[in-house]
Amino acid sequence: MLRWIIFIAFYLALGIYVLQALKTVTRYPWVYFAYMGISLIVLLNFIYQFTWGEETGRVLSVAKSYAFGFLLTMITFKLITIIFLFSEDIFRFLSGAYHRFFGGTKEFSLPERRRFLSMIAMGIAAIPFGALLYGMYRGKYNFKVLNYNLEFEDLPDAFDGYQITQISDVHSGSFDNREKIEYAIDLINEQQSDVILFTGDMVNNKAEEMYPWKETFSRLDAKDGKYSILGNHDYGDYVTWDTEELKSENLENLKDLQKEIGFDLLLNESRYLQKGEDKIALVGVENWGRGGFKKAGDLSKAAESIAKDDFKILMSHDPSHWEDKVIEDDYHYHLTLSGHTHGMQFGIEIPGWIKWSPVKWRYKYWAGIYKEMGQYINVNRGFGFLGYPGRVGIWPEITVITLKKRSLT
Repeated sequence: MLRWIIFIAFYLALGIYVLQALKTVTRYPWVYFAYMGISLIVLLNFIYQFTWGEETGRVLSVAKSYAFGFLLTMITFKLITIIFLFSEDIFRFLSGAYHRFFGGTKEFSLPERRRFLSMIAMGIAAIPFGALLYGMYRGKYNFKVLNYNLEFEDLPDAFDGYQITQISDVHSGSFDNREKIEYAIDLINEQQSDVILFTGDMVNNKAEEMYPWKETFSRLDAKDGKYSILGNHDYGDYVTWDTEELKSENLENLKDLQKEIGFDLLLNESRYLQKGEDKIALVGVENWGRGGFKKAGDLSKAAESIAKDDFKILMSHDPSHWEDKVIEDDYHYHLTLSGHTHGMQFGIEIPGWIKWSPVKWRYKYWAGIYKEMGQYINVNRGFGFLGYPGRVGIWPEITVITLKKRSLT
C-alpha cells in the first residue's frame, strides 16, 4: 500500500508541475481540464488493472499491457517537459536571489515563466509521446523481413544457398489483432525458406494463451520442417501456481501444443538436416540465461549425438548463453540463433548509420548479426511484444538467413 501511495503522489506531483507549462502556453481552461482528466483516467486505469482488475494467473494480460503503455506515455511526456521547466526554475531562483541581495528593491521574486521555453518543452515532449502512441497503434505489427547472407568455408556443398527463416519471442498472450498476425504468417511463408526455426517464448506465461492462435501458426510451412526451442517465459516462472503439478502440467501442455502446430521441439537435443550425402547439425538447448534467468540449457547434452567436425547451427534463446558459454566451447558452433532481448522494443535504427537501444547497456549482443572467433550469432528482435504493447524504432522481425559456401580461392 505504501508503494502505491508514493507512486500516486509522485505521478500527481509531475502532473501539477507540467500544468504550469500548459498555463504558460495557453489561457484556455478547457485545455487544463482535458489534460488533468486524461492524466487522471490513465492513472486510475493503471491502478485498477494492477489491483482489482487483475486476471488470475495472467500477469501480462492485454488490458494490463495497455494500462502500462498509456502510463509510460504520460510519464515520458511529463518527465521531458519537467526537464525544461526545472532548468528554467533554477535560473528563475538564481535571478530572484540576485535581486534579493544585490537589487535595488531587495525583494525576492521569481520572474515569470517564458512562454517560448514552455512551448519548446512541450513540443519536444510531444515527439516521444506521439511515438509511443504510434508504437501501440501501428508499430507493434510493423513486421520487417531482414535478409542476411553468411559465408562459411566448411559449409557442405549441398547447403550452398540454403535458406533459414528465424522467428522468436512470439508472446501470443499479448496479441490483439488477428488480421495482422495472419498477415505475418503469410509473410513468413512467402519467404519460401528451406526450414523455419523458432527460438523461444511462445507465450507470456501460460500455454492457454497460444490456443486461439494454434491454427494460424499451424499454417507455417517449410519443406525441411519447423523446429523450436523453449524461452524463459515458456516455463511459467512468472506467475503464481496453486501447485507445482499445475505448473508442470502447463509446460507439458505447451510442449504438446508446439508439436500439434508442427514444430519439432528440441529439448537439449539435436537433429540432422540432410541433403543427399551432406548434412548439417541442428542443435537446440533449453533456456540458459545470465543472472537470475532459468538455466535449463545443457549444451553438452544437446550435442551428444553430433560430431565435433559437423557444420552446426545452434538454437539458444538468450544471447548471453552464446557470450558466456558457446563461444569458448570445444565444439565450433558456426551459427547461433537467439532472441530474448526484443531490442527493448524501443530504439533508433538507420542502416549503415545508427543502431541504438537502451537494451545495449544490458546485452552486448542485442539485435542483428555479430561475429566472434569465427562464429556468428543472430539476435532476432522478436515477432511479438511484451509489457509495453508496442514498438518504436525496433520493429517486429522475420529473419531470413542464406548460407553461402565461401570460395577458398
